[in-house]
Amino acid sequence: MTVVDRPATYREVFAEPSFRALFVARTLAIGANSLQIFALSVLVYAGTGSPLLSALAFGAGFLPQVVGGLLLGSLTDRLRPRPLIVAGYAVEALLAAALALLDLPVAASLSLVAVVACGTPVFAGSAARVIAEQLTGDAYVLGRSVSNMSSSAAQLLGLAGGGVAVAAAGPRHALLFAAACHVAAAVLVRFGLPASISRGSILPAAGSRGDGRSRGGAVRDSLAGASALFGDRTVRRLLLAQWLPSAFAAGAEALLVAYAGRRGFPSGSGAVLMAAPAAGMLLGNFVAGRFLRPTLRERLSAPLLLLLGTPLIAVLAAPPLPVLAALLVVAGTGFAYGLGLQRAFLAAAPEDRRGQLFALLSTGMMALQGLSPLLLGTVAELTSPALAIASAGAATVLVTPLLRRGRLS
Repeated sequence: MTVVDRPATYREVFAEPSFRALFVARTLAIGANSLQIFALSVLVYAGTGSPLLSALAFGAGFLPQVVGGLLLGSLTDRLRPRPLIVAGYAVEALLAAALALLDLPVAASLSLVAVVACGTPVFAGSAARVIAEQLTGDAYVLGRSVSNMSSSAAQLLGLAGGGVAVAAAGPRHALLFAAACHVAAAVLVRFGLPASISRGSILPAAGSRGDGRSRGGAVRDSLAGASALFGDRTVRRLLLAQWLPSAFAAGAEALLVAYAGRRGFPSGSGAVLMAAPAAGMLLGNFVAGRFLRPTLRERLSAPLLLLLGTPLIAVLAAPPLPVLAALLVVAGTGFAYGLGLQRAFLAAAPEDRRGQLFALLSTGMMALQGLSPLLLGTVAELTSPALAIASAGAATVLVTPLLRRGRLS
């Protein structure tokens, strides 16, 4: 094993102060967002009795990110990262506090969530750019791995804690706790991210292209940048390879409760099935990120993607509950395929559009994960949950040629 091809260590990753601050802040914020989504859904349902409005409350923060990612994505490369990220968490805190303290109509609450969601890709892209600039080589890939793991854990804890918090204190107090977590995230970034980064040491001057020439207004620049990025064959292939499988998996996971009900599984088994892919994702990212050599990790991207999709097809065989849960854990480990794409993705990013590329990645992820449950839910209504889940697995397998053509880097 050469020095270049050895896997990075957690010590190397967490030795970087920028990563430490952003990692802890992001983990707090993801848990807070999960708690906020759950509490708002409960609050809306309690006030209206409408399953549709409750579902809209659950998904209101996803699709609006398309607007922010396309029209404001260039801000990630034009503004200093520390104040931008702090502002993002502060706005999230204000949103959660407003939802908790103000007796707003449902339409107003959902509109506030949608407006704030427009800025999410900008803040996320800025943080991702900082990490990409401060972690080099395989340390960056391991950083992505540990971030994925903490994201899954924080979502699980946020949803589980949300149920406990809402039951114990009510949805409004749970929303106040979410607001406090966002405030803590903002404070961590403000005092944990080195000041040298906020002085623009890694960014060109606001509004410039890096060669001294103006890039114009933020909206025009964002649209031009998005067009240029998606017009690049390699970048487009890498984006689709990361967007599509996560969207198919999200749609399949959204149907697991309905599938469990159709199979007559015991009450509560739906929650077990939904937790299984997340557990597999934690395991897969840990093993692939920490123990596989970078070149081996990249060669295994296609097999791991097959591992993500194939077990979902097996639901057509109506396996018993323990076998199904095990299959979903195995499928979750396949999410580690994305780690093998990270070096090529970073290499394909233009220097002056790196932040916008991360914003575009986040935008597509959130938008498609919001649309996929709707589309696969429609398939399930017309056919069955089992067939819809299997279709998601087959579609994931069909993405594999994007990784096998050998033209990703």
